[in-house]
Amino acid sequence: MDMTAHMASHFNDAADTFKASARELAEPLAVAVELLFAALANNNKILACGNGGSAADAQHFIAELVGRFERDRLPLAGVALNTDTSILTAVGNDYGFNSIFERQVNALGQPGDILVAISTSGNSPNVVKAIEAAHDREMTVIALTGKGGGEIGTMLLDTDIHLCVPHDRTMRIQEVHILLLHALCDGIDALLLGDTL
Repeated sequence: MDMTAHMASHFNDAADTFKASARELAEPLAVAVELLFAALANNNKILACGNGGSAADAQHFIAELVGRFERDRLPLAGVALNTDTSILTAVGNDYGFNSIFERQVNALGQPGDILVAISTSGNSPNVVKAIEAAHDREMTVIALTGKGGGEIGTMLLDTDIHLCVPHDRTMRIQEVHILLLHALCDGIDALLLGDTL
C-alpha cells in the first residue's frame, strides 16, 4: 500500500464532501442561524445532545455559545445534555440509556427553545427520544445527521431543520458536523454584532 497516497485520499474525499455539503446545506444552515438567533433574542435557550464524537461536538458547540466563539459578546444560553455524569448515570441506571436525553429535555425544555440533535447515523435511540420529547414541549429541532438521515430524517417536522451530510462514512460526517456548528456560531455572532468577519 502507498501510505502517502492513502493519506492524500482523505484530504481529497474530505474536500469533495465539504463541496457537496456546501451545495446541499448552505440554505438550511442559514435558516438554522436565524432560528437560533431568534430563540436566543427571545430569552430562550439551546439544548444539544449526541453520543461519542457527537457528544464532543454538542459540548463544543455549547461551550462556544456560553463562552465565546471568535469575538467577545454576552454569554448565550445553552446546555449540553451529555456532560452531567450524575444525571447520565442516574437516568441511565433507573430508566435506561435511551432516556438520558429525553428526561433532561422534559426537565429543561420550554416552548421556543431549540434542540440541536447530533447523530451521524440518524438512528441513535436516545437522540430520537430527545427529539420526540422536544416536539412534545413545542421546541424546534435542528438535526445534524449523515448516511441519509436514518430514523431522525423521517420524524422531523416542517418547522425543524435537517442538516444531513451527503456521505456514508462516519469520519467525513463528523468533519462536516464541526464545520456546520462553527458556521452556526459565526452566523449567530454576525447577527448579534451586526456585521460579518
